[in-house]
Amino acid sequence: QVQGTIFPAPNFNPIMDAQFLGGALQGISCEKDVLIDILTQRCNSQRLMIAEAYRDMYGRDLITDLKENLSHHFKEVMVGLMYPPASYDAHELWHALKGVDTEEKCLIDILASRSNMEIFQMKEAYLMQYNNDLQQDIDSETSGHFRDTLMNLAQGTRMEGYADPSTAAQDAMILWEACQQKTGEHKNMLQMILCNKSYQQLWMVFQEFQNISGQDIVDAINECYDGYFQELLVAIVLCVRDKPSYFADRLYNAIHDFGFHNKTIIRILIARSEIDLMNIRQRYKERYGKSLFHDIKHFASGHYESALLAICAGDAEDY
Repeated sequence: QVQGTIFPAPNFNPIMDAQFLGGALQGISCEKDVLIDILTQRCNSQRLMIAEAYRDMYGRDLITDLKENLSHHFKEVMVGLMYPPASYDAHELWHALKGVDTEEKCLIDILASRSNMEIFQMKEAYLMQYNNDLQQDIDSETSGHFRDTLMNLAQGTRMEGYADPSTAAQDAMILWEACQQKTGEHKNMLQMILCNKSYQQLWMVFQEFQNISGQDIVDAINECYDGYFQELLVAIVLCVRDKPSYFADRLYNAIHDFGFHNKTIIRILIARSEIDLMNIRQRYKERYGKSLFHDIKHFASGHYESALLAICAGDAEDY
């Protein structure tokens, strides 16, 4: 059972919420606790209704008011919650592609894990928000086989729900040869299989790969390739196997290896909050012995910490 941590609030009243937010934002000092209580306890579609009620009531844009009244990472969390999922993905991709440095890990996180429908909606949002074509931007801002693989994923043409056991061994052979020979052509074959076959098919292919080579596909990729191309291929494999585990790993690395990499942590918590954040929390605890809740508490502080913990929705036994 895949489960998020944020659900639609019962007895929801957007007008009342908009009024509370207005009061919290218009006062002499911004009442941040009120913002956290409301925005982290409503699902995304409810937050969008609140924004509409807010505009009707005050003639102002809620996102603009949040940006003007808040700062630093707390602002990023509150503003991030106000985007519809596809717009939030588009926003993150735009900044990853157009920032001072290309943020390859952000591109990997988003494009390796989204469904065809999510990719289609994200491309539409990207075009509307930035008047740019996502695939053209990927083409101009990245390079090599990394770029080719991202471009393939951004087409959103993965087969869905279809599996053909009779071709699994054949696909596995192609992958194994690609790991042995590493020519341009083999790299293309490798990414074509990983980007276009259904998850169900790839499950069987990875099993066959193990049978043929005596090696796990992730280990083989890590041995044969390097750089962002290798990271992207591994991310695809891990997302096929178990998305919550992939994101649990990414959160753990962002918290521990990168000295609390705020952008990554905020992006994953918001993007997965209504999809599988509960599962991600469970995997995190199983793999690392400490809860996600505990680690956020240990590294973050103030209202920023409170907001992340509210999205994470842990309970007392998580400390």
